[in-house]
Amino acid sequence: MIATSAGTARATDSSAVRRFVRPAWIGLALAIIVGARWAATVAEAPPYLVGALFGIAFLALARAGGMRAAMPAPSALMIGLAGAAVLVVLAIGASQLAGQPLRAVPKADFAAWALVTILVASAEELVLRGALFNALREASGLTVAVAVTSVAFALMHVPLYGWHVVPLDLGVGVFLAGLRLASGSVAAPAIAHVAADLATWWL
Repeated sequence: MIATSAGTARATDSSAVRRFVRPAWIGLALAIIVGARWAATVAEAPPYLVGALFGIAFLALARAGGMRAAMPAPSALMIGLAGAAVLVVLAIGASQLAGQPLRAVPKADFAAWALVTILVASAEELVLRGALFNALREASGLTVAVAVTSVAFALMHVPLYGWHVVPLDLGVGVFLAGLRLASGSVAAPAIAHVAADLATWWL
């Protein structure tokens, strides 16, 4: 009986360790990819090329983390579009408070910018609100999953936009996690993220 109890305890400890392996390696890979993007941006590499490679790397990470492509349910589509409307209102309010325009993308660059934006925004959601969220929720619970992915979302944008965007991006991260939970699918935050980013070009 004592030997059996000890064996059960070791098995339980081993299972607990394995649960943390997946979020750990996904988080490490995410940090490496974001760091590489920051280094390429500092080196003034072509921005659309950097964005495209970043998006592709994130898609590969999402795939390795267990995410698979699927058609979004109509409910996820509606929740995502409603979420996009909220994000656009927030973006307009934030830009007015800062006294700065939302974007300055030349019209001639719209097609390239839109393609890269769709790729990057979708890939970010597949990793953050998809693979990493699922791994963290399984390992540590829902609160940790929401908190860590929201903080990661805020911090990964610091090299591009500066530290002043952290409070806003942290709130956006929590909001996108809410869309994930409300819809039961990563499609809703992905749709909201993509649609909101694209909408800012016309504002």
